[in-house]
Amino acid sequence: MSRPLEAGERVLLLDSKQRRYLVTLEAGGEFHTHSGYIPHDQLIGKEEGVTVAATRGGKYRVIRPTLADFVLKMPRGAQVIYPKDLGPILMLADIFPGARVLESGIGSGALSMTLLRAGAEVTGYELRADFAARARRNVESFLGPEYLERYHVEERDCYEGIDGTDFDRVVLDLPEPWQVVPHAEKALRPGGILVAYTPSITQASTLRARLADSAFAFADTVEVLQRGWHIEGQAVRPDHRMVGHTGFLTHARLVLD
Repeated sequence: MSRPLEAGERVLLLDSKQRRYLVTLEAGGEFHTHSGYIPHDQLIGKEEGVTVAATRGGKYRVIRPTLADFVLKMPRGAQVIYPKDLGPILMLADIFPGARVLESGIGSGALSMTLLRAGAEVTGYELRADFAARARRNVESFLGPEYLERYHVEERDCYEGIDGTDFDRVVLDLPEPWQVVPHAEKALRPGGILVAYTPSITQASTLRARLADSAFAFADTVEVLQRGWHIEGQAVRPDHRMVGHTGFLTHARLVLD
């Protein structure tokens, strides 16, 4: 079904060098670049995928941004979890529609948006009021205001405890996730899953030691590396650059014994 571009929605403009520009369309607005400018009215009503020319001749492909595009371009204060890790987190945490998820360390909301888009009901703990407000704005901006009905953010410290029980999942992006392990033991239902994102291996090691002395079992730690390939005719080789280390993903399940 045709979905012409509308005023108020975001689009991604890609130039000939595949540089990406995130723009919110407004009636009468203009996108300015070194190649001149493009009136927003020239885009509104057009089909996604169209190519438009700026006033100085530069050409831009117009598409709607994916969640991964938005995560890398959205307003943020804290460093976001990269898309290459967001997908594996969904699988390791086994997120399903209706899952009750406690997320702590929500930052700019990248992980929150990923969990919500997968159908989870998310309770977020965030210490900083500005981060909490930004995360809410980003969720509403990209997913829509209706998603806020499943997104409950509280300005509080997860190290001090978790209110509520029978959570299906606990997902953490905190400097010291091992402090949350005893609280997660009480907050998760039996069989529930804990997943923690940690930048350093010493953090992951400390967390694993704490999990080994807890009611969690089946602990595992993985790292995801992303390498693209240059493919042009018969010239096929790995790209010179890759998205290497960003963080370690540790997951475990709560058991009764």
